[in-house]
Amino acid sequence: MNAPENKQQFRLVGTRPVRPDGVEKVTGKAIYSPDFVAPGMLQGAVLRSPHPHAHIRGIDTKKAEALAGVKGVVTGQDFPQAADKLVAGAESASNLRWVAQKCMAIGKVYYEGQAVAAVAATSQAIAEAALKLIEVDYEVLPHVIAIEDALAQDAPVLHDDVFTQGLAEKPAKPSNASMRFAIERGDAKAAIAGAAASFTGCFTLQPVHQGYIEPHACVAQWQADGQAQIWCSSQGHFAIRAMTAGILQIGIADIRVHPLEIGGGFGGKTTVYLEPVAMLLSKKAGRPVRLTMKRTDIFRSTGPAPGAVIDITLAAAADGTLLGTEIEFKYHGGAFPGANEVYSGVGGAVGHYRVPNASIVGWNVLSNIPTMHAYRAPGAPQINFAVESAMDELAAQLGIDPIDLRLKNIVHPGEPSASGVPLGAIGYAEALEAAKAHPHWSSPVEAGQGRGVACGFWGNYGGPSTASVKLGEDGSVLVTEGSPDIGGSRASMAIMAAETLGVAYEKVRVTIADTSSIGFSMVTGGSRTTFATGKAVIQATEGVIEQLKDRAARTWGVDVAVVTWEDGAAVHGDQRLTLAQIAAKTGTTGGPISAEAVVDPHDFLPGFGVHICDTAVDRETGHVLVKRYTVVQDVGRAIHADYVEGQMQGGAVQGIGWALNEAYVYDRSGKLDNAGFLDYRMPVASDMPMIDTVMVEVPNPAHPYGVKGVGEVPIVPPLAAVGNAVSRATGIRMHDLPISPDRVYGLLRAAE
Repeated sequence: MNAPENKQQFRLVGTRPVRPDGVEKVTGKAIYSPDFVAPGMLQGAVLRSPHPHAHIRGIDTKKAEALAGVKGVVTGQDFPQAADKLVAGAESASNLRWVAQKCMAIGKVYYEGQAVAAVAATSQAIAEAALKLIEVDYEVLPHVIAIEDALAQDAPVLHDDVFTQGLAEKPAKPSNASMRFAIERGDAKAAIAGAAASFTGCFTLQPVHQGYIEPHACVAQWQADGQAQIWCSSQGHFAIRAMTAGILQIGIADIRVHPLEIGGGFGGKTTVYLEPVAMLLSKKAGRPVRLTMKRTDIFRSTGPAPGAVIDITLAAAADGTLLGTEIEFKYHGGAFPGANEVYSGVGGAVGHYRVPNASIVGWNVLSNIPTMHAYRAPGAPQINFAVESAMDELAAQLGIDPIDLRLKNIVHPGEPSASGVPLGAIGYAEALEAAKAHPHWSSPVEAGQGRGVACGFWGNYGGPSTASVKLGEDGSVLVTEGSPDIGGSRASMAIMAAETLGVAYEKVRVTIADTSSIGFSMVTGGSRTTFATGKAVIQATEGVIEQLKDRAARTWGVDVAVVTWEDGAAVHGDQRLTLAQIAAKTGTTGGPISAEAVVDPHDFLPGFGVHICDTAVDRETGHVLVKRYTVVQDVGRAIHADYVEGQMQGGAVQGIGWALNEAYVYDRSGKLDNAGFLDYRMPVASDMPMIDTVMVEVPNPAHPYGVKGVGEVPIVPPLAAVGNAVSRATGIRMHDLPISPDRVYGLLRAAE
């Protein structure tokens, strides 16, 4: 469903043109990282630890090196000692010490699947055979997986130099609790004690995989002159360059990273795992080297979204006014410090409501699993599951409609966010009103089913972006950006450039440039690309327009101040020169026309979503089926309506999978039991109903076309929306995810 916004003011914004990369992708011609071939390329393979925690007493690679066809072998001893410093590039800075160990273990392994050696050979078969010849002497250590186990007094401590950050004083002993972060306002305990209604509960979630289809892969070539090139699938090739250069301790200018097509990322492809390893193999072998992860490697070796243990108390007055909350949560951090989900968990817990008294404490807890990594609104879905479940319980206690309870307590434009910064033109109230007016909310609930609702939000972040716009002599327009296209940015950039210039969409071509061909751009993530990179494209386009006006003014012999740009043409009185006419004469009027723009916006403006879910529960098996699902979201203004709806639906599907099926399952030996899509149950099309979407448009004044990020908001509400629906259907509060058939069956039998 399209938004009610009057789109007559735009020619292209809000329309649904054909995606420029569609034909290449559906015909199989698009080049993804596992497809890329460099001349003389060798095949690589990585040896990974079978143990979740062990000292490496020694590695013998002699037999592997002697195998015919092997051209290079590397271990942790080939890496420079990692500097204990931060490197920028992704959504937040990363400590090179920890990033390096995600690529290759040095002296100790911290999780099953951590890389301990790698081989480059003339064929994949030889490389795999060589791995079997490498002898690793391990001293196996006690391991810990679960959050509460990692915090136990007798738990094995992963790092003897990691002390809890965020405490008033440095602790005397190292700890698996690597960080504490808290927000305190008012007197939460007193507010809760005097409330008419309150809910207290503990909620748990397990780590989940981002679910991208394309595996991690790269090709690296370290040339004899010291220059290097990397071809990879990444959400941020500038981040890949910065991290690889930092780990290998070489200059950034010595690495050129080429972004290939990306087959999904969702936050999981904003860091390095293979690139520094492939670089060292290439240096040893003197030839390009390809490394590709197997699916089992991806599950065992790369960072999932964190699991959590969340204790919450939420209290309200008799009329439903929220009075106070106490929340303490613990997120999985994985093997190394540095996960930032705790910050967003604390800041986003009740950031969409007015809660005058709040105590919110978050902990990052280390254990012997891969370091957690971003997954679409990192840190928000987990805490939101607890908060929105508590809101549903309060609504039931007070006899208030769940949407009305939320409407009574939401934040409004001009009110402070959790960080204290006043909120701008948010559309939270409009989204809730649209959800309440939707036929889904007012339709009868069928017997044996339950209906749940949940809200959620995520910030519209900025950060640096660079873009350039060039005109061809035939009037065509080339837009060059530095943000990999993971959610349709080629089409969005083309629409915004064409709208600004006043030309046809088909006249614009968008290229994602390598790190040596365009200025720095932050990763494609954080709901920032259409907003931030879009601003850069618009500014560069406006620079081109100024040059076009200048060329027309010189042609007419008038001052440029009297020339305007209207509908793709320079206009002065009754004189008119189209873009194509001016472009055709650039060779004799001053040369090529182009402009570049660099932006670094920091306009925090969250988007809000409201999800309605109907579920049916089979009381004989515990199976939950989603029967109907509606997504309502404040999108700012939709640039390409199909892409926006696709983001809303895709996030909802991922959230539904998180709620019902998905979880990392570790056995007692610390090994992952379900390291593949056969055993890791992601939703498929037959699991889903048609997902209805409602785009509410409250334009963002910080963007020329009103853009707000849309890609991350839709994964925040589903966990609670599904949980609330199942709770209504069964009469039993769902505290633990996933809401799997065995868990529901057990709860139903226990309630009999």
